[in-house]
Amino acid sequence: MEFLFDPNLWIAFAMLTALEIVLGVDNIIFISILVGRLPPAQRDLARRLGLGFAMLSRLALLFSLSWVMGLTADLFHVAGQGISGRDLVLLLGGLFLLYKATHEIYTEVEAPADGEAGGADAAKKAGAALLSIVAQIAVIDIVFSLDSVITAVGMVDHLGVMVAAVIAAVGVMLFAAKPIGDFVDKHPSVKVLALAFLVMVGMALTAEAFDVHIPKGYLYAAMAFSLGVEALNIRARGKRVAVSSLQVKES
Repeated sequence: MEFLFDPNLWIAFAMLTALEIVLGVDNIIFISILVGRLPPAQRDLARRLGLGFAMLSRLALLFSLSWVMGLTADLFHVAGQGISGRDLVLLLGGLFLLYKATHEIYTEVEAPADGEAGGADAAKKAGAALLSIVAQIAVIDIVFSLDSVITAVGMVDHLGVMVAAVIAAVGVMLFAAKPIGDFVDKHPSVKVLALAFLVMVGMALTAEAFDVHIPKGYLYAAMAFSLGVEALNIRARGKRVAVSSLQVKES
């Protein structure tokens, strides 16, 4: 128990927990958008299941570190480029994320303009069953978990610290997921921005599979700037609506 009083251990735990939360932002966005396709009564359950899968996949990979690190060895070469198991996982995950994000953007932008199906029909066409949503979340969780675990291994040597950091990070994400999801669902323009962010993440994962590293800080900075601009737009729209309502009352 003496190791619990080691300040270096607590510093490593705090840094790794913060990193896991940051790396989980794209996961929360993905879960929030998929969950938004479900009826309100099922969203909390799907959100908890999704984050539960995220935690289990990270823990499972942590307890099989030798296998995870073995994924970095080249399996074959294509045009002089070595392809490892990790590269294949990142490539397939990136392509899946690109497909899913672009499909959701199309549904969000084009489907309402069709005007052919509304209400329950539109929800049925755009949505998916709970099990389908959870399955999609589980697939992308594996991709995000792989990158997260490899990063954790590079930062900390103590397995217990890694496990505690993952559990703490998922706990924070569990509290943050609902307000983030509600906010994204309430503002369609923010939802499109979030989907565009997932397109960037999918492109970054695909590039990473070919050893082209794009720092996530650049992606987060771009998304933060876009969200800042959109926050100003939301404030401006709210002000215009308030002024219009006041003018209608006065007239």
